[in-house]
Amino acid sequence: MSDFFVQKLRHGASLSEDDERALRALCMNVDKFDPQNDVTMEGDKPKSIKLVLEGWACRYKLLENGKRQIISLFLPGDMCEPYMTLPQFMDHSLGTLTPVTVARVSPEVIKAVARERPQIEKALWWDLLLAMAMGRESIVTLGRRSASERLGHLFCELHVRLDKVGLVDGLGYEMPLTQSNLGDLLGMSTVHVNRSLQELRAAGLVTMHGRRVTILNLEGLRSTSLFDPTYLQSYTQA
Repeated sequence: MSDFFVQKLRHGASLSEDDERALRALCMNVDKFDPQNDVTMEGDKPKSIKLVLEGWACRYKLLENGKRQIISLFLPGDMCEPYMTLPQFMDHSLGTLTPVTVARVSPEVIKAVARERPQIEKALWWDLLLAMAMGRESIVTLGRRSASERLGHLFCELHVRLDKVGLVDGLGYEMPLTQSNLGDLLGMSTVHVNRSLQELRAAGLVTMHGRRVTILNLEGLRSTSLFDPTYLQSYTQA
């Protein structure tokens, strides 16, 4: 189950076999969660860093009126917090979208491993910089992209992210998100999500059958969605 985590971090540093064994050893303390459950809630005092080993999770904020904004998605191999430290209190919640397996790692343990192994430290910093870049891009998406551009941009980003961990088959991948999930993530109603999907399909760019997304024209989808993959590649080692 730790292979997605290791596979992702290979993009950030030249990891030796010993480095990879050390990373796998971090993933021994695991919890399993059903879909639509909270791993941590806003206001909680976190005690460990969470690594998503299997399944999809999300960071979200819930408003007093019951509306939810998904801030970011966590895919297999993703760290849910920076490795250096933990906040005193959670200012957001971490919830599951599918069945999820999460590893719990002490910040002190992972920092000790990083100090002893420079390539692991480099890979962990790469992971943090990548998360920050995706956060900036999300602000641009919510502030300036149209509804169909938002959805198309998400399809493009997921294609790159899932490909890093070997979860893309050609130009297709599994995306276990409902239209309600997509609306919460992209700041759209389910009506606009459905309409945007129809527009992308009619343009011959993408299709969805159940949970499977197939990109029919990658360059066309990137152009239509104003997607530039540079923010996902800037920190990747040559």
